[in-house]
Amino acid sequence: MNYLNIKEEQLLPVVIELNTLLAEYHLYYQKLRNFHWNILGQNFFDLHEQFETMYMDAREKIDEIAERILTLRYHPMSNLSAYLKTGTIEESTGKKTDREMIAEILKAHSILLKQMSTVINKADEVGDEGTIDLIGAYIRELEKTSWMLNAWNIGKNDELKTATII
Repeated sequence: MNYLNIKEEQLLPVVIELNTLLAEYHLYYQKLRNFHWNILGQNFFDLHEQFETMYMDAREKIDEIAERILTLRYHPMSNLSAYLKTGTIEESTGKKTDREMIAEILKAHSILLKQMSTVINKADEVGDEGTIDLIGAYIRELEKTSWMLNAWNIGKNDELKTATII
């Protein structure tokens, strides 16, 4: 039964990109767990809690991405070795400062956002509205989290751009 109203062979490029996103999210999740366990210093309480919130969110998204792949009638990637081979988010040591951790997370966000855009482009090509809706919400959420982390990390002398309205 084809409940998707999309030819299965058309969905393969979407599934490939979703599996790549799944791999990236697993690597991101582990980076957050690492930082949650290893944060030290005067920002410990704030960042320990923030990292936990973020990895819980990532864990939920991992499950939703895998379920979307299953909805598209394919099997999600499910081996750590495949995640390491497919993903590009790099592993980290726990011996980093709070600012270095935030910088690494923002770099991972950039990778995730780029992959999400790729997923949306592939889904748009075949009219996969369900995937577009799911990933579009992820983009909005991750951009907001990135903005907040960046705001935490910028110095007092850094300025935001000003838009002039005429």
